[in-house]
Parts: sequence; structure tokens; C-alpha cells
Amino acid sequence: MTTAVTAGPIRNGMSVDVEDWFQVGAFETVIDKADWDSLQPRVEANTDAVLALFAESGVHATFFTLGWVAHRYPALIRRIVDAGHEIASHGWDHQRVFTMDAGLFRTDLARARAAIEDAAGQRVTGYRAPSFSIDQRTPWAHAVLAEEDYAYSSSVAPLAHDHYGWRDAPRFAFRPLADSALLEVPVTVAQFGTRRVATGGGFFRLLPAALMDFAVRQVNAADHPAMFYFHPWEIDPAQPRVAAAPLRSKIRHYSRLGAMAGKLRGLLGRHDWGRVDAAVAVEAGRLR
Repeated sequence: MTTAVTAGPIRNGMSVDVEDWFQVGAFETVIDKADWDSLQPRVEANTDAVLALFAESGVHATFFTLGWVAHRYPALIRRIVDAGHEIASHGWDHQRVFTMDAGLFRTDLARARAAIEDAAGQRVTGYRAPSFSIDQRTPWAHAVLAEEDYAYSSSVAPLAHDHYGWRDAPRFAFRPLADSALLEVPVTVAQFGTRRVATGGGFFRLLPAALMDFAVRQVNAADHPAMFYFHPWEIDPAQPRVAAAPLRSKIRHYSRLGAMAGKLRGLLGRHDWGRVDAAVAVEAGRLR
């Protein structure tokens, strides 16, 4: 079935992966989860700064939030919801999906959803895997999400990367299961011939902003909404430094933190952005 080209500008998906500076994949081998509560928390203040940035730009977004964060900062979750943003799940404590089996994944989903919904006072229907860790190693993951009544996932990075990536995954939204309406909406990559280049998060922070602009225009020209993501800690240049982290991790994590807020303001102003559930509705209509 052929779908008509969308009239007017396409509203793209803006998303925030809500986690603290010590919960990132780059530090998972040097910071023990048992020590998290003893470290300096910055996620609440940083997420409030993101909320202010969105309010300044008139943008509503989706906040994929760790259950661990929601359990400790329920008032923050209420502020996100009260500002008109979508709240969604990022799992409980940033454990990568490909390190779990189906049973553990189901338990992780349930624990996170309970904490987030209790804080938000509303149903959670969206999910993003920590570090985009749904890939060819997790053939059961989408089925579990469907069984748990999620409407969509944005858990796939359709490229090759040293930490994550599903190189052969579709570049645009797809239905991973023949018997379910569950939609998978991959994060946006720029396409150069046969090569795909990541554009969100640290890649946006480290690379020229023109790359993301190119990717958005490229995706929109194909009549799809782009999907952008970043983290609250990326606008916090004063965060603590982890001396024991590998050099590559430190370069990726700390470089250009001071430039991120300004780059985000520019990105928010140059394209049309909205919540992920709205972008999902557009893509679901296309695949109906």
C-alpha cells in the first residue's frame, strides 16, 4: 500500500535518556552499581536544565528514564509530565539487554515501569534499551516488549559500532513481529553510500552540528521523522571526573560538554521537534 507524502514540515522525535553521570556504559567497568548512592547526584539538576531549555525553545520531548532515577526523584518525573513531555522507560539500572535473558529482561521492564508509573501517575508505553542494546543477539526482546504491552521501542542503532549497533537493521521504523503492532523506531543515522554514521548523543557533541542537520534533512526527504537523543549529563561540564576510566571512554564522555547546550539550542531552532509518541503515530500510520 502506498502512503501519500506528508504535507508540510515533518515533526521529528526529540528524546532524552535520563541517567546520571555515573550510570553510563562508558564507566560500567570502573564504577560499581553498589556505589551509586554514595556518588554525587546531578541528574535532577541537569534534567531541570534540559526542561528549561525545552521550555525556552517551545519543544515537547520524550524522556526515557531509568527506574532507578524515578524511584529516587519522583518529583522530577512529575515535573517532566506536568510540562507536557512524554515519560518512557529506559530500564531499571542501565543493564544492557544483550547481557540478560528473556526472563531477566521481563523482570527489569516490570521493575522500571512500576517505579516510573508510580512517580508519573500515567501509563508508560515506550521503551529504549540502555546503549541501544537490542540487536541480533536478542531475538526474544521485541516479543517480550509486545507481551508487556509496549506500543513502541526506540532501542536499535542501525549501524556498526564498537559498543553497540545492529548493522543490518532497517534504517526507518519497522514492525519486528508479524503478529504484533509493536513498532521499533531506530535512532537516526546519516547515510553516505553504504556507510551509516551515528548522529545523536556524544556524536552530536563531538562532530559538527551540520552532520545532524544533514541527517534530519536526509530522513525527512524520505518522508520520515528523524529520531534524536542526548543525555542530561551532556550539558554538565562541572560533573566529576572518573580517573580510572579508559582513555577512550574519558575522551568520549568529557569532550565538549561545555558546547552541548548551545549546539542543542541551535538544533532545536533549525528543525521541527516533538514527542516520540507523536512520531510513532506518524510511522504507524504509514505501516498500517
